[in-house]
Amino acid sequence: MNTQNLVKMANQIGQFFEAEPDQAQAASDVATHMKRFWDPRMRKAIIEYAGKGGEGLLPIVLQAVSANPQLLA
Repeated sequence: MNTQNLVKMANQIGQFFEAEPDQAQAASDVATHMKRFWDPRMRKAIIEYAGKGGEGLLPIVLQAVSANPQLLA
């Protein structure tokens, strides 16, 4: 699985939800989108990547992954 491709896709999702004034809701929406549309292997890979620092991920994506690991698992 190409991590840089996952980062790019996750950031695209994050950019869409960044405009949400409630950042907690935006992070939840990012996680929900990943749960609904990403393969479990993709979700596992992004959780592991974020756990190692998540270089290149937008803050909203890092927040989404770190605050919702049970949802994404």
